Amino acid sequence: MLRPPPIFEKMSDERKIKTVATNRKARHDYEIVETYEAGIELIGSEVKSLRAAKVSFKDSFAQIKNGQVILLNLHIAPYDKASHYSHEPERKRRLLLHKQEIRKLFQATEIQGFSMIPLSIYFSGPYAKVELALARGKRKYDKRAAIAEREAKIDIGRIYRRKQ
Repeated sequence: MLRPPPIFEKMSDERKIKTVATNRKARHDYEIVETYEAGIELIGSEVKSLRAAKVSFKDSFAQIKNGQVILLNLHIAPYDKASHYSHEPERKRRLLLHKQEIRKLFQATEIQGFSMIPLSIYFSGPYAKVELALARGKRKYDKRAAIAEREAKIDIGRIYRRKQ
């Protein structure tokens, strides 16, 4: 039986995942219903800036236009060492998803009223990926209830540790 060359064996191993940035405020402001992994279409200097973790999620979201998922308001700072052909920091970036996933997201956003929010950006091997969440906005009282529940768990843990 023929074995494949060692180059192909390395490719079949699990890819290393390196998280670049996470959107911590998203989990506070939104109730996450479902998450998707999407590729992101970038230009050269954007990849360099991402590897340097110069990204901000402030007010970023995704929309579906003409059958494509577009990421808006994601700020990727210009790369310092790039030539004068650097990128625009808040340009529209296309997300790469399967057609079935785009149809499902379209139905959820247009009919059911969900939002698409980026949760994190990471590198999976050489590829930049975005964790995209289908989310519903929380009301102020929902946020207060979540905070109260979290504090109650902390208090219970403290009491439990004291008794041991």
